[in-house]
Amino acid sequence: MNSEKLISAVKKVYRFIVEHILLRNLILAFLILIAGTFIIMFILKIYTRHNEELTVPDLRGLTLEEAKAKAESKQLQIVVFDSVFLTDFERGTVAEHHPKTGFKVKRNRKIFLTMNAMNPERVPMPDLISLTFRQATARLESSSLKVGELFYEPDIGINLVLQQRFHGKDILPGDSISKGSRIDLVLGKGLSDESSAVPDLVGLKMEEARIRAADRFLRIGGILDDNTITSEEDRIKAWIYQQRPESSPNVMLPMGSSIDIWITMDSTKVPVSDTLTMNTDE
Repeated sequence: MNSEKLISAVKKVYRFIVEHILLRNLILAFLILIAGTFIIMFILKIYTRHNEELTVPDLRGLTLEEAKAKAESKQLQIVVFDSVFLTDFERGTVAEHHPKTGFKVKRNRKIFLTMNAMNPERVPMPDLISLTFRQATARLESSSLKVGELFYEPDIGINLVLQQRFHGKDILPGDSISKGSRIDLVLGKGLSDESSAVPDLVGLKMEEARIRAADRFLRIGGILDDNTITSEEDRIKAWIYQQRPESSPNVMLPMGSSIDIWITMDSTKVPVSDTLTMNTDE
């Protein structure tokens, strides 16, 4: 009897749903929504390989081809993101990558590589003359250069940069130089109590004058061009036709002091003494 009542009740509910179209559509839509949600979750689980992670291998030191082959064997992708120039890595190899070695990632994750360049990037040499050592260090770092060896000479400017050198030679501001190069600095260490006689620099060229002044523990200070100097090559080949202070047995300067010079390409402006023979071969 109870079963008959249950069957009768079900038939009434079914008849009620069939007869009421709106209610029927709502129930059908609800069932479709539930089924669709389960299907989408199932597809996403397969697509993302839920709970399936890979460990990023170590790609550092590998060439681009080697890194690509190793990444693909782990079902990962690689993208070259940046390049640097490091002396402690072989050129043309992976210097770093992100995510780093050992990180857990999904399949087909992109690994971004930083490659060590085949050739170093070049940067212009900054002007460090007359800067303090701390200022010069900061300027070198901002130009991606490094401080090399330090040399000290007598000079009134303690710890001021007197010269900037690369591989033992003076390097001019604006010269092109490899990023990461080491620049040697000549710094002032204060004036000595000793004095030195002023050498005669008239008739000499710039490099000769620097050497002669250095032999007396002095240095070249201001360099004034006349209208015959039109290029840096002219400055190298020019003659000194005047200096201050002038050379004299009675003129002594504290060691480390500077001598200002005037230069020209016009040989007629250079006073020639009995003991001076100018080199005009160039």
